[in-house]
Order: sequence, then C-alpha cells, then structure tokens
Amino acid sequence: MSLSLVVFYFLSVVCLGGAMGVVVARNVVHAALLLLVSLMGVAGLFLLLLAEFLALVQVLIYGGAITIVVLFVIMLTRLQEFRSMRGNPQWPLAIVTSLGVFVLLAAAMIKSAPNETTRRSVGFEDLGASLFTQWAVPFEVASLVLLVALIGAIVIAREREIE
Repeated sequence: MSLSLVVFYFLSVVCLGGAMGVVVARNVVHAALLLLVSLMGVAGLFLLLLAEFLALVQVLIYGGAITIVVLFVIMLTRLQEFRSMRGNPQWPLAIVTSLGVFVLLAAAMIKSAPNETTRRSVGFEDLGASLFTQWAVPFEVASLVLLVALIGAIVIAREREIE
C-alpha cells in the first residue's frame, strides 16, 4: 500500500468523521467546529490531488471565512429559538434517502474504471490568467449574489429586532 493511499484513507476518515459529527452534534458551536475539521480534510484531499490553489481556497474561504460567518450567526441568534426547536419527524426518510444515495455512488465508483493518467499540477500563473480572463464575470456575479444574500439576512434580522 502506497503512502498516498494511506494519506487518502486518513483524510477520508477525517472528512467523513467531521461530516458525521456535524450531523449528530447537539451543540451548534461543536457542529461548526466539526464542519471546519471536515473542510480541512477536503483541503488535504485537494493537496493530495496536486490542486494547491483549490486547497488554499478551501482553507482561506471555506475554512476561515465561512466557518467564522457560521460562528457569528450562532452568536447573534437568540438562544430561545434553539431551545424551542424539536427533532425533525422526517429523519427516517432522510436516513433512507442518504443510504440510497450512498449505494448509488458506491456502485458508480466500483463500476467505473480508475483513470491511470499521470497527475500534474497546474501553475498559479495559468490558473490566475484563466480566472481573470475566462472566469472573471461568473466570479463577480457569484460575489454579487453572496452580497445580496448577506444584505437580505441583515434586513430580515433587523426586522425581527424592531418588532
């Protein structure tokens, strides 16, 4: 067994363990921190695939910014709203659906032959040139959508505060 396969299995366990922890955690702060663990495992998988830029984006954007935003939302949300929430009665349907998706993905993975090509890293210059020429407009549209969502969340939160 090669070292990269051992690292892949370790990072897979980290990702899945963090994701399962997010789902089963009772404390929302613990769930946010377990989300960070899962996202860091994904960054490690990107490094294993020689996608350094994606690993960097995963750590900076998702691991840093998104997790901080989730923690801020948790801190700014009223605790009374969490105490009144009960378990979702649809959890058996969710389990059946997730097991079905898992079986489908596992069957597709087992049935498809692995691609035996040589991995190569894409340089930051080539990636930067592509991002700022070919993908500049979709990147800006995505940032505007996120900005509108943030402003909408602030407006909704302020309306509850005024009442």
